[in-house]
Amino acid sequence: MSSQIENLEKNMVKLTITVEADEVEKAIERAYQKQKSKISVPGFRKGKVPRKMVEKMYGAGVFYEDAANDMIQTAYTKAVEESELDIVSRPKIDVTQLEAGKEFIFTAEVAVKPAVELGEYLGVEVPKADVEVTEDEINAEIDREREQNSRIVTVEDRAVEDKDMVTIDFEGFVDGVAFEGGKGTDYPLTIGSHSFIDTFEDQLIGKNIGEETEVNVTFPEEYHAEELKGKPATFKVTIKKIQKKELPELNDEFAGEVSEFETVDEYKNSIKQNISDRKQNEAKSAKQDAAIEKAIENATMEIPEAMVDLQVEQMAQDFARRLSSQGLSVEQYFAYTGMDAAQLQEQMKPQALKRIQSSLVLEAIVAKENIEVSDDEMKKEVEDMAKAYEMEVEKLEEYLSEADKDNIKKDIQNRKAAELIADKAVEVAQDAE
Repeated sequence: MSSQIENLEKNMVKLTITVEADEVEKAIERAYQKQKSKISVPGFRKGKVPRKMVEKMYGAGVFYEDAANDMIQTAYTKAVEESELDIVSRPKIDVTQLEAGKEFIFTAEVAVKPAVELGEYLGVEVPKADVEVTEDEINAEIDREREQNSRIVTVEDRAVEDKDMVTIDFEGFVDGVAFEGGKGTDYPLTIGSHSFIDTFEDQLIGKNIGEETEVNVTFPEEYHAEELKGKPATFKVTIKKIQKKELPELNDEFAGEVSEFETVDEYKNSIKQNISDRKQNEAKSAKQDAAIEKAIENATMEIPEAMVDLQVEQMAQDFARRLSSQGLSVEQYFAYTGMDAAQLQEQMKPQALKRIQSSLVLEAIVAKENIEVSDDEMKKEVEDMAKAYEMEVEKLEEYLSEADKDNIKKDIQNRKAAELIADKAVEVAQDAE
């Protein structure tokens, strides 16, 4: 086997690979041996038909496709190893010669990792995040907790108010005629939820238990039932029950029930600290992202489309696995969203490109800054992985190949590079121009 390398535009390379004629004959024979048990010809027992007879009946190239696939897999792998190219895409294969008694020649067009010319990456300007915790944020957190600890009580001494949960009977009419699907009995409805069309819920405010009222609405033009689109309708509605959420009072007793603290002040301070910690972490992440974005903007690199395509393919596979873990198939997702595989992949392309750019720039910074990974850092990373996978460290280490360890090392190096440029970045107030 021999191969030649031709450099194309935009970090694409063409490998022309030649396999000797005797290897072609061996591959054709392997294809015949693999298929002969399935071949049936009158006058011969199944699996005993001579190869020459099969080729005469079905054509000389009857075994070429299987033979080619066999040779391509082996020859391409060997050619890549010998070339020492850093290939970042799937190969685009094109067979140029395949015939018994002759050399097998095919080409493999691939993308190679682009070179990165770094621009400014230390001391870049990034937006300063607001990490101040406001009283409104604290109160909103407390309100969510009170909401979770609320109880439902029945109201009998007043009319319907916003946010009430009512039980109703209703029947809808268009042009005075009841329509299909427009009737309900003992239907639960939260006022203000906007689960009913138009101003249906608003018109129930002020109505009393046992009261029958008329609600006038107009179906939206995009309504799912064709015969109701854009039509005005009247609903006869009877209020049968009114309920409301009763929130617990914010006092020391409540603070003790929902937290480890005994007073409202201590509880509020803990919430403030939690919000502050969260905002600090978000600000740190945002600063790092912004610094990487600036480094990408200042760098020069040419990303081949085939490299992006492979990244998109991997992201789509990851997405499918996440869906599966939630009990949902990709087909179901497409049915729910109205998308197809091509649309999903097109939607993923910008993110795929950004991931590639980030990785390439960080790798270039690692090389320029000579960022190393210590044994202790590797050890801690493996320990953290074992903890996440709920495995013993020793057992995880048994599973890790040298390639896995190299990837872990690269991940640590890239994180350290990201931390470096974030630490050196200059924060600028967002309203400063």
